Amino acid sequence: MAKMKTTSVHVRIKEDTKKQAEAILGELGISRAVAIEMFYRQIILNKGIPFEVAIPNASRSREELTKEEFDKMMKVAIKQVEEGQTTPVEEVFEELYQGVE
Repeated sequence: MAKMKTTSVHVRIKEDTKKQAEAILGELGISRAVAIEMFYRQIILNKGIPFEVAIPNASRSREELTKEEFDKMMKVAIKQVEEGQTTPVEEVFEELYQGVE
């Protein structure tokens, strides 16, 4: 059997992004190398990025969201609260109104 030729891919990403992604991959039982291989194969199969690359419209109102979109947004928000990824409202307003008078 012929030996498969391989190559290396070197990238630099934020440490937090790497940790979060690899934690999820670990739960799935998929190594980083396998995940990257899967991504590259999907690029080949799709002849492009295998998902939509777009800037989300952050100004959509509740009425403009489908039930599924709203539920997904709420699940993300709940997870952020549970993981302590929040900012006290006082700090938000302080930052918003800094220098405005």
